[in-house]
Amino acid sequence: MMKGKTLCRLAVVGLLVLLGSCGLEDSQTALKLAHTLDRQHSVHRAMEFMDERLRELSGNSMRIDIYPGGQLGSERELIELLQIGSLAMTKVSASPMEGFVPELKIFNLPYVFRDADHFWEVLQSDIGRQLLVAGERARLRGLGYFDAGSRSFYMNDKPVHTPEDLRGMKIRVQNSQTAIKMVNTLGGAATPVSWGELYTALQQGVVSGAENNPPSFYLSKHYEVSRYYTLDEHTYVPDMLLVSTEVWKKLEPQQREWLQQAVDDAVAYQRKLWQESTRESLAAVEAAGVEVIYPNKQPFIDAVQPLHASYKGTEVGELLDRIAAM
Repeated sequence: MMKGKTLCRLAVVGLLVLLGSCGLEDSQTALKLAHTLDRQHSVHRAMEFMDERLRELSGNSMRIDIYPGGQLGSERELIELLQIGSLAMTKVSASPMEGFVPELKIFNLPYVFRDADHFWEVLQSDIGRQLLVAGERARLRGLGYFDAGSRSFYMNDKPVHTPEDLRGMKIRVQNSQTAIKMVNTLGGAATPVSWGELYTALQQGVVSGAENNPPSFYLSKHYEVSRYYTLDEHTYVPDMLLVSTEVWKKLEPQQREWLQQAVDDAVAYQRKLWQESTRESLAAVEAAGVEVIYPNKQPFIDAVQPLHASYKGTEVGELLDRIAAM
């Protein structure tokens, strides 16, 4: 059952849909897109670019209205709004999406991808395309992947050079059973904490550290509390751009083609922005006094092999084998 807060947001979004959605009197189709990121984030900037491209491709007959910064709810709430067709699009991390699409656990498993090039080769292959549409059974269709880089550990008071340094340390993770297993396998004590509460949790010592990509570490200002950043790059978890299947079905074939092209162009644009943002973020946190550590990854890779082996004979295990063979 939905909470009162979510029901309130449903009413707000419903009003927005009435005020500006498919079937406006001026015949322009407006798609509502909400997300939880800051306006400075490369994904938000790419969404603005996506809106521009859609207007161009459609002869100004379609547009995307963007609501950033969690204005319409948390990632979970936005997903629920998509499922009932009260919101057209959203961006979510692939990590919590495993609760809707079990195959997406693959992104929360550590050291599945050899490097960024291997990661993008997989996303652009049949595997990546199959995973995008696998959510249709949950009324969520993936349109594309935004680059969210690789996730690494950052700690308040203790540097991490090997998995042994994580032993017994409370590490914040996203609400993902696979992410919890990963940290626990490495010896840490996985502790789910919402993104909005994480700064305070780090500051007050509720958790000793967390894990995320460089731009998120910098833009969240977590570097003010966590003074050690270990680039072990254990997972590559993309952001997924989702569209409500209820909304998708109502679009004409030509409109779907325009929207998909605008998404594809925005994905390419965001990847360039992401690379720039990663370099700038690492330089900024180092300038702020954070010690950036480049560890030997092999001990981390060795430590998680039992986790990989536990999926043998499952659908995720088959995905692991297909990805390793690429």
